[in-house]
Amino acid sequence: MIRPEWESTLKANGFSRGLAYILTTATIHMERTTATGADVVAEYYETETERVLSFESEGTTAAIAQNRDGYAMLKVRTASDGDELERYYGFDMALDHVGEVLGISPSALPVPDAAQDMGM
Repeated sequence: MIRPEWESTLKANGFSRGLAYILTTATIHMERTTATGADVVAEYYETETERVLSFESEGTTAAIAQNRDGYAMLKVRTASDGDELERYYGFDMALDHVGEVLGISPSALPVPDAAQDMGM
């Protein structure tokens, strides 16, 4: 679905509805990177506004999100689009909280290479 606020701009610049859909979908669904370990799957991706690192273990989820500019605090959520639980400056502190939520040692959480530089 094309975001309504983008549709008129894209049409005004000569893009067809089909091409506009492809362009907006591509910006929202960036390449995803995964890592696995200790019965946990981690997935890193970027949206147009955020960097997101989500975790899933035995049906329980948690996520860490940061704005794409990389200067804001990290938000720990119940899922990538879930309720915010807490904010942290440091990536290690955010991982500690995710470990608590999942019941796993933070040192056992897999982190894809693209997410290694999250935090302030």
